[in-house]
Amino acid sequence: MTIVRRILVVLTLMTSSVFAVLPGASAMQTLTGFDISAWQKLPDFAAAKANGAAFAFVEATLGTGYVNPVFLQQFRAVKAAGLVRGAYHYARPDRSSGAAQADFLHANYGKWYVDGATLPPTVDLEDTDGLPHCYGMTPTAMVAWIRDFSTELKSLTGHEPIIYTTTLWWRSCTAESTAFAADHPLWLARYARSIGETPRGWQASFWQSGTTGPLPGDQDSFYGSLAQLRAFTTTG
Repeated sequence: MTIVRRILVVLTLMTSSVFAVLPGASAMQTLTGFDISAWQKLPDFAAAKANGAAFAFVEATLGTGYVNPVFLQQFRAVKAAGLVRGAYHYARPDRSSGAAQADFLHANYGKWYVDGATLPPTVDLEDTDGLPHCYGMTPTAMVAWIRDFSTELKSLTGHEPIIYTTTLWWRSCTAESTAFAADHPLWLARYARSIGETPRGWQASFWQSGTTGPLPGDQDSFYGSLAQLRAFTTTG
């Protein structure tokens, strides 16, 4: 993909959420960032910052059996480079309960740190190749699984998770539930030049727009200023 472009839209982030827009901040601003897994090993994070990155997400866990073997090195290096950082969990609702996977994430580095540089953890909700669409679950069962994950993670960290998904997956697998729109920040995946339609009731806080670009890993944007991004790291 080409460099993530600034999108000129007036964004009103969720005022009922603890992640509301800071008063007086420009709604036109966007920041660039990226997300990585073990595949990227240890990219040059300082160079990424020099190239405009403000934040990075790092995969921590998958299901209840996989831990990124280089997560700690990556996560510490992101912070050392002066970037805001976030851990994400690849959800496998077919393997165990949401609470069990939130516990696994938290036990394997997916904690929240009061350091002004760490975002709440993310739950990555998407299909897995070779498995049934929506893991064979009904929308009611999927919403219950997500709620179970969220409730347990909040009990451990004080934060609801950021939710990563696509509009089509959310519509199909949750029947376009609005149960999380008021208090769970949305990280939307859509590989295109514009973010397109978001799930009903939500405005995206983050957008994953491509798998390649000037920054390591997948290419992302945050809708807001650096002060707004840092507000995610301090608000409980």
